[in-house]
Amino acid sequence: MTERTIITVDGPASPAAPARRVRGQCLYLDGDTAQPQACPFEYADAGQALLIAHQGTTLRWPYADLRALRDQAGDQMIIRLADDPTQRLIIDTPEDRDLIRARAKNLDRYASHVKRSKLAMWGLAAVASVALIIFVLVPVMADQLAEYLPPEGEKALGDATFDQIRTALDDTGFSALAICDSRSGVAALTKIETRLTEEMDLETPLTVHVLNHPMINAFALPGGYVVFFRGLIEEAGSPEEVAAVFAHEIGHVVARDPTRIALRSAGSIGVLGLLFGDFAGGAVVLFLAEQIIRADYTQQAEAAADTFAHAALLEADLPPSAIGTFFERLSSEGQQEAGILDHLASHPAMGDRIAAARAAQPEGAKFRPVLDDAEWAALQGICD
Repeated sequence: MTERTIITVDGPASPAAPARRVRGQCLYLDGDTAQPQACPFEYADAGQALLIAHQGTTLRWPYADLRALRDQAGDQMIIRLADDPTQRLIIDTPEDRDLIRARAKNLDRYASHVKRSKLAMWGLAAVASVALIIFVLVPVMADQLAEYLPPEGEKALGDATFDQIRTALDDTGFSALAICDSRSGVAALTKIETRLTEEMDLETPLTVHVLNHPMINAFALPGGYVVFFRGLIEEAGSPEEVAAVFAHEIGHVVARDPTRIALRSAGSIGVLGLLFGDFAGGAVVLFLAEQIIRADYTQQAEAAADTFAHAALLEADLPPSAIGTFFERLSSEGQQEAGILDHLASHPAMGDRIAAARAAQPEGAKFRPVLDDAEWAALQGICD
């Protein structure tokens, strides 16, 4: 039962004088035990605090530090101290709730029991952890998984990624980007493929497509995909230049570089999804398409693909210098739109790679044409 002491204000008690309550009863939780304890308290106006009698001691709870717990059911008021996460007072009577609310002006202000410095430290630690996962753990795990992914799984990954890229790059928003399938053009491209691969022992058969898009680029995907954009074939000065780009992408396929890139991108998306919720749909398609098309292979991977291409071109009786000629002509013509030139130019050793392509070609060597004029015209018109 609530203990009450009535005093008068400005004179002796009288029916007309306002009564003032100075003592109350609460349930106190000390934060160490689960059993609430009945404790009387006093309203100490002079000290601007509640004075709580507890086990022979007096606890002082300043009004300015009182905070009410939010979303409490029923009529109870549960209050805490702003800097203490565990102690609680449970106030049952309406009179005490009203008096405390009148004195504790900060009662409804939110107070975290965690210091800002600790929050900042935890935030920095969280950011560092995410960076470690995305930039260190995910790449390592992707590289390991790429070595053990079975061919059918790699092909399925390539199929799904190819469909995503076609969807992402379609300007209409109603269908996938068209695959160029002119019969004579496809025959010419197949002739280049055969010329390059007839002496190779490829673990995975190649799947070669040309997409009807003006971007000057080509890329490889998991599962043996080599994909050209129409823009690259139209800008090429000769079928040998197309063959040189083709050989470079085959080098990435053989080294399984696209599988590593795809797994890294998928892993990063998964981590971001856990952090920010539903990270799916069109944003994922666009992100993955961008990562694959502009695959940021390491300089070691690019150098290895170049070396593979030089050897493959020589084996096929084709000039390794053609790739350098292609890049230099595009640069001199001011072809700076997003595509293969911008991608490869982002590598610091671009000039060295062009020089290496030229150096790989024996001096005075003669090569056998890969296509005749009619076949070359058919290839450049493959999307007509």
